[in-house]
Amino acid sequence: MDNSNNYIIKNDLWERFMEIKIGVTGWGDHDSLYPERIHSSKKLRQYCNHFPIVEIDSSYYSIMPQSNYQKWVNHTTADFSFVVKAYGGITGHARQNYSKEEQIKLLKPFLDSIQPLIENNKLKGVLFQFPPWFNCKKENVEFLRTIKNELSSVPAILEFRNQSWFFPQYADQTLSFMSEEGWIHSICDEPQAGMGSIPTILHPTNKELTLIRFHGRNVYGWNHNGQENWREVRYLYRYNREELCEWVDKLETLSRHTKEVCILFNNNSGGDAADNAKELMKLLGIEFGPSSTEQLELF
Repeated sequence: MDNSNNYIIKNDLWERFMEIKIGVTGWGDHDSLYPERIHSSKKLRQYCNHFPIVEIDSSYYSIMPQSNYQKWVNHTTADFSFVVKAYGGITGHARQNYSKEEQIKLLKPFLDSIQPLIENNKLKGVLFQFPPWFNCKKENVEFLRTIKNELSSVPAILEFRNQSWFFPQYADQTLSFMSEEGWIHSICDEPQAGMGSIPTILHPTNKELTLIRFHGRNVYGWNHNGQENWREVRYLYRYNREELCEWVDKLETLSRHTKEVCILFNNNSGGDAADNAKELMKLLGIEFGPSSTEQLELF
């Protein structure tokens, strides 16, 4: 597919935000985007009618074959892009007790798998989201440095889930380290629910790109709390208009320090992510959609 989408900002106030792209996590579980009875194989094509970027989270659960990524390349428009979540075995989430050396070795097959995105200029970045037990200590700093060195020119996005990285005595050092090593900051809007959550730090560490991920603000659901359906409850949240409006000024601040801002809504549990993404686009005066010719070619 060689056609490009039309990405229009109506409001003159937001001309400075021409490099903002908004999307959601995954494309399968957003019923409000799709006609009834649409086959799952056509959802990504339809998704391109709504957003210019998406996060692939299935890559977190396994290292998939190149053919999956090539299929997704073929199903998207020319300027569509992907954020790929790094395989959990690399970031320490896997049930196998991998050593640090084994985690590093997993990088090669993972990077090999995403080559179709790289070769077709559709990779916005690889998101390395580290678990709550990955705290701020020298051993983990060195591990991050090793990973970044292995990635070469692949855009690498870093997201923490342990608050210690942004303790007052470490925050400046953490951000300086990320800048010096070339890590792209994943800024989070998430519940403030203890050590397993991080504050919203409006500090880009890369002049080219900053990622923002909206996880919802479900404080009760964020931690396990003995719930069997914990993972479903965790992201059960719908942002109201006032909460989204808070980000208008925040985005203006960020735009002065980074060329492009990508925003991904991850509050999927109740089907709210796509609607919230659309609402934020409306607040920013952003219109997005393919031309009528492109819509015909999607099917």
